[in-house]
Amino acid sequence: MLMRTDPFRELDRMAQQLTGPGTWSKPSVMPMDAYREGDEYVVAFDIPGVTADALDIDVERNMLTVKAERRPTAEVDNVKMELSERPLGVFSRQIVLADTLDTERIQADYDAGVLTLRIPIAERAKPRKVSIGAGSGRKKMIPG
Repeated sequence: MLMRTDPFRELDRMAQQLTGPGTWSKPSVMPMDAYREGDEYVVAFDIPGVTADALDIDVERNMLTVKAERRPTAEVDNVKMELSERPLGVFSRQIVLADTLDTERIQADYDAGVLTLRIPIAERAKPRKVSIGAGSGRKKMIPG
């Protein structure tokens, strides 16, 4: 239902360290987990240090896009940064969702630096029983 592998994720991480922070035109990738839990898919993104107002979640057709921006902490005149390893800038992830998911009812929660999306499986995609009628008792005539 979701794209499960990203063979270039580690390469992207190393490139990000060398090239600097992500920008709106070239965002950095954010790590995620995706799994099925009952009748819904759960996707969790790690984006610590991002405020809820710096998150943007869009769904267009079957494409889910999550963007986040981690801004530098407010600098004070008497503070001199000695070490800065936490990545700043724009982070983004796009996921192609299956037609069997109900994109109208996605729920989003953000807690402790983890954005969790819950995407229900559409009713039309759930297994269902088909009842068999008793039949009309009519015989089919074969022309002959």
